[in-house]
Amino acid sequence: MNTPPPPDTDTPRDLVGIGIGPSNLSLAALTHPLTELDAVFYEQQPTFTWHPGLLIDGARIQVPFLADLVTLADPTSTWTFLNYLKTHDRLYPFYFAEHFHVRRAEYDAYCRWVAHTLPGLHFRHQVDAVRWNPERDVFEVDHTRLDAHGEAEALGRTHTKNVVLGIGTRPHIPDPLRPLADAPGVPVVHASDYLDHRTTLLAADHVTVVGSGQSGAEVFLDLLRHRPTGRERLHWIGRTQAFAPMEYSKLGLEHFTPDYTRYFHALPEPVRDRLVTAQWQLHKGIDATTLAAIHDELYRRTLHGGWPDAVLTPGVRVRTAGRMTTTQIELHLEHLQQNTRSRLTTNAVVLATGHRERPLDRLLAGLDPYLRRDSNERPRIDEHFRLVLDPAITATGSNIYVQNAERHTHGVGAHDLGLAAWRSATILNTVTGKETYPLPTRTAFTTFGLDTPPHVPPTRHPQTLTPLTDTR
Repeated sequence: MNTPPPPDTDTPRDLVGIGIGPSNLSLAALTHPLTELDAVFYEQQPTFTWHPGLLIDGARIQVPFLADLVTLADPTSTWTFLNYLKTHDRLYPFYFAEHFHVRRAEYDAYCRWVAHTLPGLHFRHQVDAVRWNPERDVFEVDHTRLDAHGEAEALGRTHTKNVVLGIGTRPHIPDPLRPLADAPGVPVVHASDYLDHRTTLLAADHVTVVGSGQSGAEVFLDLLRHRPTGRERLHWIGRTQAFAPMEYSKLGLEHFTPDYTRYFHALPEPVRDRLVTAQWQLHKGIDATTLAAIHDELYRRTLHGGWPDAVLTPGVRVRTAGRMTTTQIELHLEHLQQNTRSRLTTNAVVLATGHRERPLDRLLAGLDPYLRRDSNERPRIDEHFRLVLDPAITATGSNIYVQNAERHTHGVGAHDLGLAAWRSATILNTVTGKETYPLPTRTAFTTFGLDTPPHVPPTRHPQTLTPLTDTR
């Protein structure tokens, strides 16, 4: 387990991480062997959690197991997924299972193993503010230690040269759906809390799933599998024009490489904004195996005649919603292609409407005069994941880094688990001012821009043998 944090002193730390999700957990794991760095990480939750409400039985993460916290930056690290298996005497079972993509629950268990073993992680610590102290040229991080009930127990302040924000995302409920979440007596839950309410949802007479991404598909499949044949009473709707598969071709996946991230960062801001919207199928589509499993389950229920009582309708948005009775909700729907409207009465709703980046404004309110923003008032972030700050701060060698808050500057890979180790290594290389973790110069076969020719390593030609001259 993690040791209690030492008392705060006036000696500034080299690095303070705020938030302990997979991104900052990756950073902490890669920081661990760097004994020259004095680092500490704070998290307000009592323990590591990673979307616990979506750890549905059988659900898999959508990246290979090599995209763990450290391997793609340091495969010799103590904190690799393979070492987790070895430590738990599960290496041979995993070898014979031949799972390139592991179950989501197993990835969560791996992260919890790292979080519970790695020193320097302090849970039940809520960070309240980050400020700049110009007299000492350091950041001040104010935090509150929480007791087992989540109540304030003690206040503290840590001084540091560098801050890394890894506060993650939060469940998103679109405005037209907000009345649902406030409706008493009817189970209306975000998909991130699905497992906590699963029993109640399965008992409801009719259930509607809103959202056509991976989470919506997994929730719909789980409900379908556990409701009686012929009495499924399920409705699945989403805004996209189809229940579309995620782009998972090998060249398509190269959008999740450091090469593409660097290319995207160099594009003009308006182009980046258009791309983020247009590339939804790279990260918001549904895994093809999940779509196949849904079709297989629906088909199985037709074997004895009749069709399952399940309606799947893409291209639909919820205009408004409201409570009809204590046990019913009415959704006002609009079909985007037909330009038609209808109403749907249901007894429970699961909102698989995704997550959004947590805003940084509250946490960084004390730094607002120093922050540089783009034309949409978003923080500017450089190629090394540093917030662009007033030169009065950066000239001192102090910086604030961000993880999972940079999609507008770094593209679709900002939240991808496969880039976590590379991003963490990039941050640590910048903090230490040296190539602490050597990183590849080229990571994709695709050349994304005409002005960015790929780096091609020198070709090693086989040695040519020169025949001996006959001197006889």
